Amino acid sequence: MKALEQKFCTTSAADAKWVQGLRKFFEYRELGVSEATGGAYNAHVIRVKKPVAEFPHTGLHVHDLEFQMIYILKGWIRFTYEGQGEFTFREGDSCLQPAGIVHDELACSDDLELIEFTAPADFDTHRIEAPADATD
Repeated sequence: MKALEQKFCTTSAADAKWVQGLRKFFEYRELGVSEATGGAYNAHVIRVKKPVAEFPHTGLHVHDLEFQMIYILKGWIRFTYEGQGEFTFREGDSCLQPAGIVHDELACSDDLELIEFTAPADFDTHRIEAPADATD
């Protein structure tokens, strides 16, 4: 197996910069992994943007990526996964979301903080229309 070229990388909480990302109701703190791996991987901390102005609900969607994992640092978040059901994740919980799985964030606490790992770092997200019988 050929080793991926990587750079040494550290980040400091004291120097953290929180920016807008995929979801407008979240803030994202990049951990430098994307740059250190040439975009092969990413790791970032996600937290609810204050003040909470919008209910954080994403709708059914899927990401074009090879790997996605979350680890809850603080608070809670509830998802539904196609073929798996509904899950509420709390501090210390994790979830490996297999590539291509349709999912929906249903709700989260206003103190939510989680770390997300993805491969690759940049990927597309596609909304999925709910089946007509999903509202019955």
